[in-house]
Amino acid sequence: MAKPVVPEDKRRRRRPTRGGTVLSEALIVETALRMLREHGGAGLTARRLGLALDADPSTLYRYFRGMDDLTLAIGDALIGQALAGWRPTGAWRPDLRDIGLRIHGAYVAHPQAALLTTSRVTGRAHELAADEAVLDVLRGAGFPTPDTVRVYHAFIDQTLAFAALDAASLALPSAAQRADEEMWRSTYARLPRATHPRIAEAAPLLATRMVTSAYPTALDMLLDSAAAQLASLGSASRSR
Repeated sequence: MAKPVVPEDKRRRRRPTRGGTVLSEALIVETALRMLREHGGAGLTARRLGLALDADPSTLYRYFRGMDDLTLAIGDALIGQALAGWRPTGAWRPDLRDIGLRIHGAYVAHPQAALLTTSRVTGRAHELAADEAVLDVLRGAGFPTPDTVRVYHAFIDQTLAFAALDAASLALPSAAQRADEEMWRSTYARLPRATHPRIAEAAPLLATRMVTSAYPTALDMLLDSAAAQLASLGSASRSR
């Protein structure tokens, strides 16, 4: 059975840890992010986190119902980092593009954490604020509610999918990353035109582009499609 989480006010009255640290949810999440960066997902356990915080591992359950609850908090924290300082400009396309790049960037900055959290729904404050912001941008642009939800769905899933894909690559050992990048030059670039004409003609561009994220391109394509749909809705409305 999940353990009850102690209310925030009672947590704050707790004495410092053995090392004099006053625990908080934010400090635990920050420490967990550091551990993920240094040791990967397998290295994040209550015991190791307790050691890093100089606290008994059981203390963590005053803040989180378990390690899965902590995982959700980590994901929400990344979204919070992404949207820190963001303000809408009123131009729907640049605003949506900025949100997407911010969220994608926040995840790939913490690839090990991204692998744990991109597929999760936290229901926490930062995630809710991000969802509200995206929906508000789309509704403010003039999309009807059903179309707003359709574009929102594609936008969010595309952003998180690319974040997971790019994070998985960044989480590889350095040698594996270099080997994957070199493959475009050592193998693809040397294929003969007689057997692989299309790869051969595109090889120089493939070697350059395939080692970078396709997310900005895919995002622009999604926004192009949404803009065309919005223009079509406007034309249909004026023709009535």
